[in-house]
Amino acid sequence: MTRVKKNVAVRARHKRLLALTKGQRATRHALVKRAHEAMMHSLKYAYFHRKERKGDMRRLWIVRISAAARANGVTYSQLMNGLEKAGIDINRKVLADLAVTDPIAFASILASAGFSKN
Repeated sequence: MTRVKKNVAVRARHKRLLALTKGQRATRHALVKRAHEAMMHSLKYAYFHRKERKGDMRRLWIVRISAAARANGVTYSQLMNGLEKAGIDINRKVLADLAVTDPIAFASILASAGFSKN
């Protein structure tokens, strides 16, 4: 059986690994073993936080909607209940965007949900 040298493949793999950990502190960007550990942690965190970001955005939208609703004399829960009873199917992302960029349109949605500004 012929002898197989792995130098080229190993060097390429190590270079790819060290490129992924560029910007890490101390040996985490220079030593292959430490860099591999750092990369594995980084990739785990990246995966988890991509999922977590969805909840973060939803919480942000709710805060924005709540602030705009309170400015119009309604609580967030009253607003969402009124929208559902009125049959207005609008998601929180769009509602939050309207609350920030177009307060007049937001107030008209409140009015169509049965709320008027006090």
